[in-house]
Amino acid sequence: MAQIAILIIEDDLDIQEMLSFAMYKEGWKLIMAKTGEEGLTLLKKERVACIVLDIMLPGMDGFKVLKKIKMDEFSRSIPVIMTTARGEESDTIAGLELGADDYVVKPYSPKVLIARIRAALRRLEEPAEGPAEKTSWVQGKLRLDAERHEAWCGERQMDLSATEFALLQHFLSHPDRVYSRNHIIAAIRGPDYPVTDRSVDVQILALRKKLGEAGDMIETIRGVGYRFKGAQGYENSI
Repeated sequence: MAQIAILIIEDDLDIQEMLSFAMYKEGWKLIMAKTGEEGLTLLKKERVACIVLDIMLPGMDGFKVLKKIKMDEFSRSIPVIMTTARGEESDTIAGLELGADDYVVKPYSPKVLIARIRAALRRLEEPAEGPAEKTSWVQGKLRLDAERHEAWCGERQMDLSATEFALLQHFLSHPDRVYSRNHIIAAIRGPDYPVTDRSVDVQILALRKKLGEAGDMIETIRGVGYRFKGAQGYENSI
């Protein structure tokens, strides 16, 4: 079995050293790049399973690097976890809208980042085949096909990150039910995933923006969590 390779695009040498030690214990192959340009070059030479990308880089910043990654058909499906020292909500939303799957605010624990990478790698695994497992859903203008990994709003195909796709699939397959933020994260990423309530809110905000007018189907339940209003309930509310 091939060794799992993780590409780290980070110019801080102390962080590189810290991650090298942590990932060595996981048995992963660590590929390091100090600049975005170097990272993109390595990405064409190496087969990687996940990318950890810093926003503040010399030369090309992390947002521009992410955009190039997602524009390339050979790398766009690779999960990207962005890191930022500023912790600005605007940075997080910008990264998610460009296709990032997750983000971590510095300073972070290596254990937290390792958990995020594990979750990203689990999402890449093929789902177990079941005798009658449903793979497509339709709610109003929204359509999702899990086998083709396609999501549509009317005639418009949406460009969703892996996390956004998983969120939408969960909502479409469980309409009209109220779920807490912890339940939503456990459903799409597994139990004991380290995340804050605010992180969930930001992910859902990014998904709502991509849904456009259909974003109103995701309803915030104050003090509890979220509910996806099924097509019938949504139409009645207009």
